[in-house]
Amino acid sequence: MKNGLMSRAFGLLPEHQWKKEIAAGLISYVSVVYIVMVNATILADAGMPLQAGMVATLLTSIAGCLLMAFAGKSPIVVVPGMGINAFFTYTLVHSMKLSWQEALAVVSMAGILFAIVAFTSLYRVLSQAIPGNLQHAITVGIGLFLTFIGLQKSGIVIAHQTTFVTIGHFSDPGVITACVTLVLALILFIRNVQGGLLISILVGTGLAYALGAVHAGSRVETGNTWEKYGQVFSHLTFAKLGTIAFWIAVFLLLLIIVFENIGLITSQTNMIGRPERFKGSLRALSIGNIFAGIFGSSPVVAAAESTAGIAAGGRSGLTPFISAVMFGATFFFIPLLTYIPDSAIAPVLIIIGGLMVQSVREIDFSDFTEAFPAFLVMVMIPFTYSIVDGMAFGFIAYPVAKLAVGRGREVSKVLYVISVLFLANFVLHAML
Repeated sequence: MKNGLMSRAFGLLPEHQWKKEIAAGLISYVSVVYIVMVNATILADAGMPLQAGMVATLLTSIAGCLLMAFAGKSPIVVVPGMGINAFFTYTLVHSMKLSWQEALAVVSMAGILFAIVAFTSLYRVLSQAIPGNLQHAITVGIGLFLTFIGLQKSGIVIAHQTTFVTIGHFSDPGVITACVTLVLALILFIRNVQGGLLISILVGTGLAYALGAVHAGSRVETGNTWEKYGQVFSHLTFAKLGTIAFWIAVFLLLLIIVFENIGLITSQTNMIGRPERFKGSLRALSIGNIFAGIFGSSPVVAAAESTAGIAAGGRSGLTPFISAVMFGATFFFIPLLTYIPDSAIAPVLIIIGGLMVQSVREIDFSDFTEAFPAFLVMVMIPFTYSIVDGMAFGFIAYPVAKLAVGRGREVSKVLYVISVLFLANFVLHAML
């Protein structure tokens, strides 16, 4: 038996269970540590220094895991979410023209509202107000978007003057690296190799330098890592707090993090046979999102990779606590991580996109008033290169389709309001 603070926090666990929890924490960490490099790369596309993005990702993950360990008491690892980080960079910053500092303010504000939702019954109201088909369509659309970004970063797909996009040049060392890394990542993933994505990134990095796809030191930033992070930490700004665009961004981000985390936490707490821990876990994660904006990262989620730790025997908050300790040790490797090129990271985006697209099987295609709005969300997110605009098409089409067949009562009042807001946003942009 263990005693002291650890025992009070995680309970009086049998000796064998402590060993399982520690092993589960290590496995969860190895399964999800790739997020440090991938998330930092996406944040860098928003204008943040690469190394500062790594520090922000690590600090946010540590805070989220500790909150989950002591408040949620569940074996759930908390890290910045894939898909949501794409929303942060490519929608909030690139499409909505917010600075990354203003986008961080959106993250923290959405975190505050998420906490209000999580600590009340509003999470049920919000979740039930949005049709399941649209929720699944958002996941699929973001998955396709991530895949497109991965294909672009790898060079497998390139710009074309006539057709807009075309196949890349397979004689390019970067494309060769990306293709080999993608095949390796796929093999390791489908064979359930622990840390398979991390292994593929490391192998891909070695291959990139061997083929001359990237030159040593070409991605390395000069200057002290912590000095660069000082330019990011707590640099969120609420300069656009009074604008419609800011609150549209907050509301949309809130919808995404609420939908995604309710689904993830529900499945993970059910896996351990402790559904009563759902509320505490959701509340811990909502607070973690407030810290995400302060630390300089995109929002956090209950990592899907937590299932690896659960499968290894993780049942308590000790699992994310061990993962937090390991994330702390990762700070020592930041200088090495900057050597990893896009051609080694892009295949991971493609794999994760493929995983997210599997939600398409949850969509009911038998009713066209349900199917077509969902279809619009799925295709318009990647085709407009904007999660907001893609969601808008589907959310506006849904009540229109229902009203057209006299089934307007099937649409919740909340969804009508959201549809009007999306439409107003389009009108506002047309007038500017």
